[in-house]
Amino acid sequence: MNIPHYHINIFWDDTESCFVAEMPDLKHCVGQGDSPQEALEEVLETRDAWLDACLSAGEEIPEPQYSANQRA
Repeated sequence: MNIPHYHINIFWDDTESCFVAEMPDLKHCVGQGDSPQEALEEVLETRDAWLDACLSAGEEIPEPQYSANQRA
């Protein structure tokens, strides 16, 4: 499978007391960890599961749309 290059935001979340990695183009695609690297690894695993579920449901994989320049 050719995986599109999705934007990833990584940030510290004071509420959860951990780093969070999210892919805005994939709803609910989030990872958490004690370090930015752990959060990144988790979100990449979540992405793979998200895309597998999408394909299994017969849906098309979304094209990347998000850009950090578009943030509000």
